[in-house]
Amino acid sequence: MKAMRYRGYGGPDQIEQANVPIPSPRPSELLVRVAASSVNPVDWKLHNGQYRWLTPARFPSVPGSDVAGEVIDTGALVTRFRAGDRIFAMLDARAGGASAEYAVVPEHAAARMPTKLSAREAAALPLAGLTALQALRDLGNIRAGKRALIVGASGGVGHLAVQIAKSYGAEVTAVCGGRHTNIVLSLGADRALDYTKETDFGGPGSFDVVLDLAVRTPVHTFFPIMTSDGVYVSSLPSAGRIAAALLLPICSRRRVRIVTVKARGEDLEKLRELCEAGKLRPVIGRVFGLEELAAAHAISQKGGTAGKIVIDVLINR
Repeated sequence: MKAMRYRGYGGPDQIEQANVPIPSPRPSELLVRVAASSVNPVDWKLHNGQYRWLTPARFPSVPGSDVAGEVIDTGALVTRFRAGDRIFAMLDARAGGASAEYAVVPEHAAARMPTKLSAREAAALPLAGLTALQALRDLGNIRAGKRALIVGASGGVGHLAVQIAKSYGAEVTAVCGGRHTNIVLSLGADRALDYTKETDFGGPGSFDVVLDLAVRTPVHTFFPIMTSDGVYVSSLPSAGRIAAALLLPICSRRRVRIVTVKARGEDLEKLRELCEAGKLRPVIGRVFGLEELAAAHAISQKGGTAGKIVIDVLINR
């Protein structure tokens, strides 16, 4: 099968095309013919050396966590799926494997593809959608009447977080670049702020939940606009945020949390339900073929794309 892989640590110029054997599913895995995948920043961060001392990569390495496609075969212990099922799933980012014509997927990490979505749209959901859902629901305790500030609201995770927060009945203020404010408003945000022009996102106690997906501003700058028991959730760790998470409970009811996304089929089912109900739909910013993966990673590194960057694998057949 055709696969795109990193030869070693470095930028997109380290990506090469290779012909590799089709993998065989283990007892609790599915063999999936990949229709589409998508790019997440963790894909290239794992391979440019940023995390090499925390999570070393083994080369050659096929990147990619998001898969949408058709089940071709199943392991002996699989009970929820059979050949012919259309599924979407999140692979372990460290192991990767989505940038190929076939991938093996743990049964627990998969769900049936939403019928209202194309394979491209379904491939845009897993990692970003699970991050948004688990950050808002599990860490932010989002619910009806809560006021949420989402920073980085037009990005891959952010545009899904806006819709998920609204599905729970929250009031959403979205922060993004000026050219994307109309997008987040169209997704249901109650207010959109251009971070290049506005630095005051709210008055004292304006927000119950802050979801920071940009992670460029010191965490303490958000405290004045949070309620006395507000929750700040970050998508990336930093020394300051880890320290705040540990020390803040000593002197305050506010909390700092850092989301670590987990591959859960039941949470993908929740995303599927939201899609079927018309409450969630991914925005696709750019589409590349599998052989164009290096260009897709370069665009992701540059930043500024609204929605998700999708890899159309079937177009290469």
